[in-house]
Amino acid sequence: LPGKLALEDHPNPEPTSPFPSDSITTTSTMASRRPQFNQQVQVDTTPLPDDIPKVKEIGASSAPLLSASYFIGARCREYNDDFMQCKTESAGRGEFDCLKEGRRVTRCASSVLKDINTHCLEQFKAHWTCIENRNHQLYQCRQPEWKLNKCVFENLKLEKHIPDQRPGVTPVELRPHMIYADQAINTLEGKPFIPPSKAEGSKQAS
Repeated sequence: LPGKLALEDHPNPEPTSPFPSDSITTTSTMASRRPQFNQQVQVDTTPLPDDIPKVKEIGASSAPLLSASYFIGARCREYNDDFMQCKTESAGRGEFDCLKEGRRVTRCASSVLKDINTHCLEQFKAHWTCIENRNHQLYQCRQPEWKLNKCVFENLKLEKHIPDQRPGVTPVELRPHMIYADQAINTLEGKPFIPPSKAEGSKQAS
């Protein structure tokens, strides 16, 4: 057969490739490349122009910001809404046209963190440390959250509120049982703090 004769003539045929041989990278070359991450290229060190007022950055990491985020939203909602409206109306130039609104957001958030550190430092640190150690999962840290919510409400009159929750149902942050939590909540060590605005709704849900 023609095919059989061809195999006998070429006992070890070389595989053909549609790519040129010089364009193929060998495995040894790929393995010798070490993974690197250069953080410097991710940071823009260009200073702002002198005509733009300076504002001190918050300087907090993700865990403290997440812990205080609902209180920041409670106090700074109007500033946040103004900033988002400015970005929406600026047609892609929000970074330049909304600097004034952005400074107001930063100053307001800084004031919340300063007040929480002043009046509720122990509860605040316990909560964000739990968040840091629990992969930023809020449902793992309800007990320290309840203590923080109580302290912040009593001293700053700020209340945690999660929008768009179903009416007549206990809010998720006030439930004494977390299904997916690693550890069961010990209600003897603390119970959910229910602010006055939610007390009536909680009674109806129960």
